[in-house]
Amino acid sequence: MVIVPLANKHAYLKRYAEPDKAGLGMDTEAGWPVPYWYIDAGFAALLMLLTAVDEGLGAVFFGIGSTTTAALRAAFGIPGVYEPVGALAIGHPTPQALAQRVRRPRQPLDAIVHRGHW
Repeated sequence: MVIVPLANKHAYLKRYAEPDKAGLGMDTEAGWPVPYWYIDAGFAALLMLLTAVDEGLGAVFFGIGSTTTAALRAAFGIPGVYEPVGALAIGHPTPQALAQRVRRPRQPLDAIVHRGHW
């Protein structure tokens, strides 16, 4: 199975223009220091990956090139307001695939955790 998470900037801008959110300054793209429409789509993809692993499936996230996006839109009728953030392939791993996994040592905690300063 292949799943393509889609981000929709306009849904966020429309939601934050509603009366209960008005005045926050987030009804334009400039009001978002970080585009959460991409972040939330990425979180959704991560949850799908974790769920697949929990169910004993194999899963991988991969990017979709800009030249492929137009073909994807045309093939599936994806409206222009939706942006694919990548794709997830989910399925049953073969024994060969499981055996070929590359195991890398974990980095020491001090190399990735910084307290107070870098």
